[in-house]
Amino acid sequence: MKHDLPLPRSALVIAAHPDDAEFQCGATLAKWSAAGTVVHHLVCTDGSKGTWDRDTDQDSLVEIRKSEQRNAAACLGATGQLLFLDKTDGELQSDLVTRSAVTKVIRELRPQVVLGHDPWKRYRLHPDHRHAGFLAVDGVVAARDPFFFPEHGLEPHRPEVLLLFEADEHDHAEDVDGWGEAKAAALLEHKSQFLTTHKIDDPDDESQITAFRDRIEENLAAAGELSGLKSAELFKAIFDL
Repeated sequence: MKHDLPLPRSALVIAAHPDDAEFQCGATLAKWSAAGTVVHHLVCTDGSKGTWDRDTDQDSLVEIRKSEQRNAAACLGATGQLLFLDKTDGELQSDLVTRSAVTKVIRELRPQVVLGHDPWKRYRLHPDHRHAGFLAVDGVVAARDPFFFPEHGLEPHRPEVLLLFEADEHDHAEDVDGWGEAKAAALLEHKSQFLTTHKIDDPDDESQITAFRDRIEENLAAAGELSGLKSAELFKAIFDL
């Protein structure tokens, strides 16, 4: 397994929902940001179904989740653009119209590294993760070639590396020793997700907050064991773009 890309000048993470980037590569983004990488975010859906409370006003939830995502990106030190496609949560499609939108973002931002969900993960339940993964992969292909979406009026752009997270067959590890705290802090900005994904039912219970931080560190340590590192985030790396 390979370790640590050369520090990229810029990176774009393409995530299905608010908080996915932090869960899957937050420590890597924090490490790179601190070293000078311009980190951009593209969030594909509006997060409007991210609650178990049937009485929630979904329009308000969308705005809350956008605010939480902005705060989380700031926690990671990201200095790039934070963009939202605003597709309805649970209804994301990897169709040509949406692929065009993702391709345009890649051409405009011209990232050296793109990060996204692995669309080929086995037994994946959530369709948004699958479609967001295909949008990242297909967007990279389209962005590099001039005859895809010429109506953009933009020069083609070929990223150097595509890192897929949630991969079944990872072959690349980023050493994130010392960056677990930043990852956890960013995730804790997603307060609307405390019950549904963070297993925190009382935000004032410091023991639950501590337990969450501990779980993040334990997960990074487990990934480190698989890669010969103390703490890691794992990816499938594709260099032939």
